[in-house]
Amino acid sequence: MTEAATDTPRGIPALIERVLRTRPLRVFLHYSETGGPLFASGLAFQALFAVFGALFVFFAVFGFWVRGDTVLRDSLIELVQRSIPGLIGGKGSLVSVDTLLDQSILGWTGVIAAAVLLWTALNFLGSLRQAVRILFTLPGPTTLFVLLKLKDAGLALVFGVVLLVSAGLSVFSTTFVDVAFDFLGIGSDSELGRITGGAVGLLIMLALDTATLAGSFRILSGIPIPWKNLWVGALMGGVALGALKILGTQLLGGASRNPLLASFAVLIGLLIWFNLVCQVILIVASWISVGMSDAGISARKLTPEEREKEQEEQLRAARRTLAEVERQRLTTALADASLLKRRRIEKSLERLDEELAELSA
Repeated sequence: MTEAATDTPRGIPALIERVLRTRPLRVFLHYSETGGPLFASGLAFQALFAVFGALFVFFAVFGFWVRGDTVLRDSLIELVQRSIPGLIGGKGSLVSVDTLLDQSILGWTGVIAAAVLLWTALNFLGSLRQAVRILFTLPGPTTLFVLLKLKDAGLALVFGVVLLVSAGLSVFSTTFVDVAFDFLGIGSDSELGRITGGAVGLLIMLALDTATLAGSFRILSGIPIPWKNLWVGALMGGVALGALKILGTQLLGGASRNPLLASFAVLIGLLIWFNLVCQVILIVASWISVGMSDAGISARKLTPEEREKEQEEQLRAARRTLAEVERQRLTTALADASLLKRRRIEKSLERLDEELAELSA
């Protein structure tokens, strides 16, 4: 009893041990040990170029729908502004709305430009896939390169459609709130109306971010994450990204007040912004990975036969380890055993040797 009490850590060592066992700390340790911060920096640099390619292709393809509907256009631009502060529209933004709406892929110049920019955006998706798979301690996908690029292009198209649908939902929800408030005799420009409109916009952004993260982890990365782990992690990431977007204006404003960065403040601000966003994405991936590991859930895609075979191999390895430990114990005991016990131990060692030979076959 005294030895057990002495071996149990107390005070500061006990506190450190408890902290080290907490999931948030284990997640950050896993994130750091697998190179998460380095991946986030590289992804942020790629994202800065990929987002321009995505915008060009998106407005070149869907621009003819957006130009004819000013309400949908304004809602879509507001959605992009909330997602990436300082990118389009507004004073000091990198890209003007008129420039985007004038884009066209008609003609060889437009086709070549669209192809190059689309390739840049697809490369970002490929890098994101690789980073997430490494955080799940998985090798790269075995799918053919061409098929992977087609998959990435399909996901990019789906995201563009989802962005349009989100803008449409934003228009619909705003109209619905205005009609409801008018019916109740409350002005839509009142304090309550502005708060409600802002809350609806944040909920739409939360749903879009959560769905995007879930798709990035399960579909883009090709990892069979259980639905509960997936949606809990994606929702946490969506909330974190929402908080970043709320603080995005202050971030860009801080960069513009720095005299060393004033000449290209928005560009630096966007690079910092993308780095933070990529950090959030990869930390959420680490959270899901650690949670699956704690629950004993494999992140690999295995058929039932392969999973059964792997479990059998793990059982054989465990039995082999136990047999080796027992053999070591008996070998140590044999040196000090009496003549009567020696014979019994030797027979036990013979049985263990046969068992080890069978398990190693």
